[in-house]
Amino acid sequence: MNLSTRRAGILLHPTSLPAGTLADAERWLDFLQAAGVGVWQMLPLGLPLVGLSPYQCASAFAANPALFPPAEPDMRGYPDWCEVQRHWLDDFARFMVIKAQQAGASWTDWPAPLRDRDAATLAAFERDHADALAVVKSGQYRAAMQWRDLRAAAQARGIQLFGDMPIFVAHDSADVWARRELFLLDASGHPTVVAGVPPDYFSATGQRWGNPHYDWAAMQADGFAWWRARLAAHFEWFDLVRIDHFRGLAAAWAIPASEPTAVHGEWRPAPGEALLAAIFDDLGRLPLVAEDLGIITPDVVALKEKFRLPGMAVLQFAFDDHADNPHKPENVTPATVYYTGTHDNDTTAGWWESLSGEARENVMRQLALADPASLPDAMIDVVLQSRAALAMLPMQDVLSLGSAARMNVPGTDSGNWTWRFDWAMLPHDLAPRLLEKMQKTHRWKTPLL
Repeated sequence: MNLSTRRAGILLHPTSLPAGTLADAERWLDFLQAAGVGVWQMLPLGLPLVGLSPYQCASAFAANPALFPPAEPDMRGYPDWCEVQRHWLDDFARFMVIKAQQAGASWTDWPAPLRDRDAATLAAFERDHADALAVVKSGQYRAAMQWRDLRAAAQARGIQLFGDMPIFVAHDSADVWARRELFLLDASGHPTVVAGVPPDYFSATGQRWGNPHYDWAAMQADGFAWWRARLAAHFEWFDLVRIDHFRGLAAAWAIPASEPTAVHGEWRPAPGEALLAAIFDDLGRLPLVAEDLGIITPDVVALKEKFRLPGMAVLQFAFDDHADNPHKPENVTPATVYYTGTHDNDTTAGWWESLSGEARENVMRQLALADPASLPDAMIDVVLQSRAALAMLPMQDVLSLGSAARMNVPGTDSGNWTWRFDWAMLPHDLAPRLLEKMQKTHRWKTPLL
């Protein structure tokens, strides 16, 4: 990412579009173009299997077909596309069809020949379910072709697509079922330790995500081939990619699988330097962003800086008495993607409502504000005026919405990922007002990459 230029973007997952899908994506792109916004950031586009979280999906490679409106793509390229994608597509199709046949059961609960990928059993299954397998594969092709058209439409408007890659994959996924040797599992396929984070700002008991940990020695033995393929796949879809929980490439919180919370665990080192070196040697200098929020230790900073990756800062975290707080506007460097808040934060209006009177006074003082009603807009202005190369605004903050519009409350299982806006919520002068802000802060129509 070229950090000598300035750009601004809006964070909005496709499920938050009025249609709840990409059916009205071009109208959204038109709005972004009119507003002078050059980047559209979204959450992972994978297929959630339990609940709606896009961070717990059936595959690290497959898209969620439900995000795409019905359409009949040109099938002439289908065989060639299947051949190029077969390194993940065949196993994903098998996984989805078997799971349907097994009433949605986790792969560890399948009959042993299917669970353990007995070659003769899989061959017979493919013969008996060829049509169902073809449906899954063609659904992925349809999504890929629609996305190709959408990406071209974005490029024509000068808009770049900013994707998000979860550092871990779901245990009940095609990746873990097909490549058990790459994960820390017991003989029956269950994780021995699971991922998460210790107690932090978001949760007093931490977050127990439940994802299996990688067997880094096994991954390093083949030059991190799975990771290299994963990054290559993401850049077939996106211009810029955020590595979620980047600190996990230096060390990750390992929770014994028997523990109900994330309180008890240990930091286990990861070969992040060797991994990123292998990725960049294979794919070149990729425009990656390191999500470096939370407990950040010197080794994480060193890893990010060695590979010249921009990190993140969040304005909502800026209002304390520590002069060296990296989230304070005066400490934000160009090598930063600066947010008012992320999808894990409350909306800025909701965050303000949750503050004590003393905390509100502190925010007003630090922002030099006289009128609390102007707070959401003032927060946007601070982020846009900062030195950060990329300023990112959640759509909820652009619309000054309260906590009811929050996308996710980390560590909770219900009520998340459901917010969407309606076109009627956009004032007629919103795009011109945003465009004026982009022009004043020199973030309009400047190339990011």
